Amino acid sequence: MEPNRSVRNGAIELDEMLNDIEVPSLDVPDLDASFASPAPAKDLFAEKKRAAWKDVQQAEARCDFAPNKVRISYRNPAFGIISLWKKSLYGRTLTDIKSNPDMVEFFATNVAKLIGQILGCSLANGDWCLVTSPKRRHKVRNFASLISARLAELLGIPFYEDIAECHSKHRVGAVFTFGAEPPKENNIIVFDDFVTTGATMISMRNLLMPLQKNLVFFTAISNKI
Repeated sequence: MEPNRSVRNGAIELDEMLNDIEVPSLDVPDLDASFASPAPAKDLFAEKKRAAWKDVQQAEARCDFAPNKVRISYRNPAFGIISLWKKSLYGRTLTDIKSNPDMVEFFATNVAKLIGQILGCSLANGDWCLVTSPKRRHKVRNFASLISARLAELLGIPFYEDIAECHSKHRVGAVFTFGAEPPKENNIIVFDDFVTTGATMISMRNLLMPLQKNLVFFTAISNKI
């Protein structure tokens, strides 16, 4: 037989080996599906209903409060937000966190330690104050405002509540205005409980920058993994 020029010298001839391979049987036993109810027939001409908003939203964010998650999230080269914790796949939901009164003290105590470690020497010199983002949906028991008030007590600096107002329901691109007289202190800590896109902090920065003060931005939870 004339040798096959497409096969290299010394190669193993697999034709006979392939013929000897027995393919296992793929027969599947019949399943008893008598217990299953038949699926209802679909009406192809029925009017389609739009899914409810809550059904199309993503799963709610969670936080497990794991230690050693301090990070700086930059929104532009000159604007960083320091966060103590970050969003996690498991843990307590943000709704559950906000609805628990004990979490106010928990947040304030831990964030105060973080701020103290970063700004300790500067805070001792005075001339600092603390502000937070405008109240929107929760105007009576606002989680960020409650934490800020307790946080200011722990740091020994004044807290200016409702310093900023927002008349827009949209977070991205919202324009804030002063709801009270601007702080006179030269150093301002801007605090928010959660930060996702950073749009609220950017709006706070745009409001306070014309005052020509020193601004430092802190949040408890960075809502990004």
